[in-house]
Amino acid sequence: MCRVGLPTTKKERKMRALLSVSDKNGIVEFARALEKLGWEIISTGGTYKTLNTAGISVIEIDEITKFPECFEGRVKTLNPYVHGGILHKRGDAAHVAQAKELGVEGIDLVCVNLYPFKETIERTEDFAEIIENIDIGGPTMVRSAAKNFNDVLIVTNVNDYEDVLTALETGSDSIEFRRDLMIKAFEHTAAYDAMIANYMNGRFNGGFGEYQFITGKKSFQTRYGENPHQKGALYEFDTHFSDNFKQVKGEASFNNVNDVNGALKIASSFGDANAVCIVKHGNPCGFAIKGSLIESYTEALRCDPVSAFGGVVAVNGVVTKELAEKMNEIFLEVVMAADFEAEALEVFAKKKRLKLFSQGGSKLVMSKDSHDFKHVDGGFVYQNSDCICDNEVHNAHKKSELTATEQEMKDLEIAWKVAGLTKSNCVVYVKDSAMVAVGMGMTSRVDAAQCALKKAKEMDIDVSGAAMASEAFFPFRDSIDAAAEAGVKAIIEPGGSIRDDEVIEAANEHGISLYFTTVRHFLH
Repeated sequence: MCRVGLPTTKKERKMRALLSVSDKNGIVEFARALEKLGWEIISTGGTYKTLNTAGISVIEIDEITKFPECFEGRVKTLNPYVHGGILHKRGDAAHVAQAKELGVEGIDLVCVNLYPFKETIERTEDFAEIIENIDIGGPTMVRSAAKNFNDVLIVTNVNDYEDVLTALETGSDSIEFRRDLMIKAFEHTAAYDAMIANYMNGRFNGGFGEYQFITGKKSFQTRYGENPHQKGALYEFDTHFSDNFKQVKGEASFNNVNDVNGALKIASSFGDANAVCIVKHGNPCGFAIKGSLIESYTEALRCDPVSAFGGVVAVNGVVTKELAEKMNEIFLEVVMAADFEAEALEVFAKKKRLKLFSQGGSKLVMSKDSHDFKHVDGGFVYQNSDCICDNEVHNAHKKSELTATEQEMKDLEIAWKVAGLTKSNCVVYVKDSAMVAVGMGMTSRVDAAQCALKKAKEMDIDVSGAAMASEAFFPFRDSIDAAAEAGVKAIIEPGGSIRDDEVIEAANEHGISLYFTTVRHFLH
């Protein structure tokens, strides 16, 4: 039995395809293959010219609509001969009779990709040009064809051309195949409309309109969610993101991706420096910047080698064979790097459970998303992304009598950035460009400071001479007193407590240099 919508004899009409695309990659080859299969091709505007120039027999849209394109091309496919041809149900006798009565012929395949709105807003601020790159007829045709997917193939992605042709050639364009194309089509128009609405709200409402649309394209399915009984996947805001986040080895879990993100943020925050960050359950347990990456990793590991077991490492550079061999001395869950030398990959191949991610560059980079959000029960909270600027430490206000040395200022900058990118309440201790202690995620800042020192003592790490950072102000002087007892020589914090004077007094009493940034970096 022949499926509804396909001709059963040679006497029946030819199948017809309507092609109208902004991205013309592959469209000539696609149209030529359809023509070879006996399809009639209908097209519009620039697509018509492209196909006609290529020697393809193509019918211009106004021959179908019996009405010329008008208003500078704003109206060309918004016509009952187009949408009637797409939307009437082939298996419904009343629909078929009415189509015949009205002179509406079926359109059996619609291939549309939309005006390049994203490319336009990235290229210009000219609002008149931006408005003209909002597609109207395209999304309407896509939605019509998707609604009638039982009878009409809807193609919105250049990458699907080959699969569609194969399905037509082999007669395998099943209802399931068409349904998959339908879902892609509605995803396509939904993402397009969301992008336009978000842009307009960003331009005219400060980014906080009545509705906020968060859309993403699946990059890959994770092995599982936070727990094995949960499903998970990574979705990207920008289609270029996946170019900077490639799975080189292994299948990542939801938690792996989250930990990589935390390590990546910290390691990439220091420009071209040889930064290495080790993260466990979203929190840093090691960080260092030394003369070489292998020295940085070695020093980062010293901070908390127990927590580093099964952890995630982000390397701001290319992993060599030597560094890979050093990393292989313990069990690591994931290594994220700018890239890996071939010999390093051979070394890592011995570790079956290890996952590797690469950006394919020389240094790590971040996408620098403009906004951030967090799920809460029944919805989400949305905000501008936090940014720890490079000049926050250099422009900090000295509040103490003592001035930090050059090395202490370097240590303060490292401590400040790590603290600002770690769960609050957080206190970080850095010595000679390596993190020596960290207390994070505490309900009390005093506990965070003291927990870090306790852990350092257990690890037999000398904190004396270290710089200390807190991502929010110290409410009392007791944390300064404890730092002094541990031998801390420099402290940086935002300031802003009603007891700032007591904190400053404590720093002067203990001979500690103290700086206020005036900027808080809570991370919850």
